[in-house]
Amino acid sequence: MTDSSPISGLHAATADLEPPLAAVDLTALRANAADLVRRARGVPIRVASKSVRCRAVLEEVLGDKLTASGGFAGIMGYSLREAIWLVREGARDVLLGYPTVDRHALAELAADPLLLDSITLMVDDTDQLDFIRAAVGEKTAPRVCLDVDASLRIGPLHLGVRRSPIRTPDQAAKLATETRSRGFRLVGVMTYEAQIAGLPDTNPAVRLVKWASAAEIGKRRRQVLDAVRSVAGELELVNSGGTGSIEVSITDPGVTEVTAGSGLYLPTLFDGYRNLAPRPSMYFAAPVLRRPAPGIATVFSGGYIASGPTGASRVPKPVWPLGLKLIGTEGAGEVQTPLTGADGLRIGDRVWFRHAKAGELCERFNEVHLVDADGGRTTVPTYRGEGHNFG
Repeated sequence: MTDSSPISGLHAATADLEPPLAAVDLTALRANAADLVRRARGVPIRVASKSVRCRAVLEEVLGDKLTASGGFAGIMGYSLREAIWLVREGARDVLLGYPTVDRHALAELAADPLLLDSITLMVDDTDQLDFIRAAVGEKTAPRVCLDVDASLRIGPLHLGVRRSPIRTPDQAAKLATETRSRGFRLVGVMTYEAQIAGLPDTNPAVRLVKWASAAEIGKRRRQVLDAVRSVAGELELVNSGGTGSIEVSITDPGVTEVTAGSGLYLPTLFDGYRNLAPRPSMYFAAPVLRRPAPGIATVFSGGYIASGPTGASRVPKPVWPLGLKLIGTEGAGEVQTPLTGADGLRIGDRVWFRHAKAGELCERFNEVHLVDADGGRTTVPTYRGEGHNFG
């Protein structure tokens, strides 16, 4: 490592701490936040909390009230229990990105007017409406948003994630009618183009798929919105996009907000995006325990495998010292991780890694060390460190 390495400040600022540890380069994080705002061109950015999982980092971009600041507005939560906790901590605009079947949390939502006004539930099925109604009672009118499938279909091919069964304008209008007739407040529509936001620009074929998908969902979204508005009137929000697809989403004048979260930490899965600056901000360090053979060092723990399809893209990447690689027959391990290219490492030295995804690393640590440009360090709890595991 040289003094110019982006990790050098983290390494020096945490030298008195015992690894394993997680650290965030605040200068990089703030630059990434500013870059997201620049790319959104005035369209508000809703922060995806699943990709952050640290209240202090949410406050860094949304302000201490967890609601809006500097181009960011609102949170996209992944659990109703999480949304309730965030509102108790000050948030006033939490959109669930996924449906919920948590009866106890729904009952808590129904009992508190502040929660009802601050949290928007996500639905894509009348059975979900029935479930929610049974949990909240007949007199409560929760806020709901319709999740509309944004995947690309070419013949029998389904390109994208398996989310909502609602795809056509007629299906959306029918669900909107059912939503209103059952006493819910229909306030928005979401379309998440995972096949655009979640695929790196690795080759011309991928770029062609992204182009075709953008054209298809742009046309269909307008039709869906017209159909829903014919039933519900004007909507408060039309949510779209992710870190990798902001530029695509904002071209649709019907979109009122975009979502991003991973772009704050920039994990390795985003290394192949041409529209993202190569500026990772979150790392973790593990100590060398063994030298089992020349050129090999074994570090403690490290097997922080990311969700998604299993494979090389989901394992952590050693990034310092340079030249280190995982061993194919062992990979990143439950309790230890051997690395090749380790001639200069000694017992007790640190190896720094990047995780494949963003917020998931926070489920492995109770705290994260935020390091400023001057080397100052602030230690803050993750969700886990605050005693919360939302699944």
